[in-house]
Amino acid sequence: MANPELATMGRVFGLQDLSNVSKDVIKSAEGLTVWLLTGEMGAGKTTLAKSICRELSVNEVVSSPTFSIINEYKTSQGKSIFHFDFYRLKSEVEAYDIGVNEYFESGNICLVEWAEKIPSLIPDHYFEITLQMSDPTSRAINYGRH
Repeated sequence: MANPELATMGRVFGLQDLSNVSKDVIKSAEGLTVWLLTGEMGAGKTTLAKSICRELSVNEVVSSPTFSIINEYKTSQGKSIFHFDFYRLKSEVEAYDIGVNEYFESGNICLVEWAEKIPSLIPDHYFEITLQMSDPTSRAINYGRH
């Protein structure tokens, strides 16, 4: 999903910075509901998704939807946040069959891991967050609007 419009922030952070990074991401993504979390296995996509949910007032346990493909969380205001992990998909048809388009059009925030598995289903306007491992305890983050 790489795009030249991706605003390179070049910020390196550790776990102690996660809350502030999540707040910055949320502010930057305002108005967009489909958020792509990209990066290699172990880059911290699910960890960032957990922190974003915490900052958006989700009080329940946030876990990786690797096996369920999608998890729904409720904020303290009763809004839904959908968290997708398409790593195990064999084709885009599987995502289409679970109604991913309806989720993306719902107006609720959709956190999407492994979006590269469903390139033709990504809407025209989305927010992309790219994580890279800098070392075992820190990550580089880049994000921007598309």
